[in-house]
Amino acid sequence: MTAVDPRPAATTSYPTPLPDAAVPVATVSPSVRDVVKAYVGLTKPRIIELLLITTVPVMFLAAGGVPGLRVVVATLIGGILASGSANTINCVFDRDIDEQMRRTRRRPLPRHAVSPRSATVFGVVLGVLATLELGFFVNWLSSGLALAANLFYVFGYTMVLKRRTVQNIVWGGIAGCFPTLIGWTAVTGKLAWTPVVLFLVVFFWTPPHTWSLAMRYREDYASVDVPMLPVVATPVATSRQIMAYSVVMVVTSLALWPIAGTGYVYGPAAMVLGFAFLREARRLLLRAHTGAEGAALRPMRLFHFSNIYLALLFIAAAIDPLLH
Repeated sequence: MTAVDPRPAATTSYPTPLPDAAVPVATVSPSVRDVVKAYVGLTKPRIIELLLITTVPVMFLAAGGVPGLRVVVATLIGGILASGSANTINCVFDRDIDEQMRRTRRRPLPRHAVSPRSATVFGVVLGVLATLELGFFVNWLSSGLALAANLFYVFGYTMVLKRRTVQNIVWGGIAGCFPTLIGWTAVTGKLAWTPVVLFLVVFFWTPPHTWSLAMRYREDYASVDVPMLPVVATPVATSRQIMAYSVVMVVTSLALWPIAGTGYVYGPAAMVLGFAFLREARRLLLRAHTGAEGAALRPMRLFHFSNIYLALLFIAAAIDPLLH
C-alpha cells in the first residue's frame, strides 16, 4: 500500500482578479505641444515647403523684380492654409493605408493622435480660410485657382486616381503645379504663358520625383494595393519612364528662356541643372539594367536631387529679373 501523508496539502492563495471595468488604467493627457505637433503633422509641412518654393520665385518673375511685401505675405499665408487643407483631408482618406506603410505609419492619424472627425473639420476649416484669405487679401482669381487645386487633389487624386490607375501621380500631380499660376496671378491679376510653362515644368518633374521615391518603398505600395508604376512595372521600365519625363521636363524648362525673356542667369542655370538631372536619371537607368532592385537601385539619389533641382531652378527664375 502506498502511505498517505496525513498533513494537509499546501495551497497557494491567488488574489481574485478585478473585473475589467474595475482595473485602474493610467491615462496620460497629451500636452498642448503634442496636440499642436499632431495637427501640424496633418498638413505635411515638407510638401508645403516645396509648394512655396514654386510660388514665391514666380512672383518675382511676374513683378519683374521684387514684388510687394504685402501681396507676398498674403499669398504665402493663403498657400499654406490651402495646401494644409488638402494634405489634411488626404490624410483622413488615406489613414487605412498609412497605418500599414512604413513610410507613413507615424503620421498623426495612424498613431491616433487626432481623430478622423477632428482632422476632417480641421481640413475643411483651413480650406475655407484659405479661399477667403486669398480672395480678400490677394484676388479672387488666385483664390479660385487655389480652391480648384484643392478640390482636384482631394476628389481627383486622393479619392479616384490614387488607388485605381498607374497614371495616378501623373495626372494627380496637376494639383501641385497650381502654385506657379497662383503666384503669377497674385501679382498680375491675370494668366500668361510664362506661368503655364512653369506649370508644365512641375508637371513633368512630378513623375520622376515620385516614382524614384516609390521605387525605394515599392513593397509598401504593393502591400496596400496602390498601383504606383514601380509596383506594376519592372525597374528598367520604370527607369525608362523616369528618363523620358526628365528629358521633356528639361526641354520645357529651357523653353521659358525665350518665352519669358529671361536674362543670363536663368538660361545657363536651367542648362546646368537639367544636365545634372538627366545624368542622375541615366545612372538610375544603368543600375536598373544591371539587375539591381530595391535599395541597390539607389533611387533616393534622384529623389533628393529632384528637390534640389526644382528649388535651384525656381530660385534662378527669381534672381534673373533682379539682374536683368
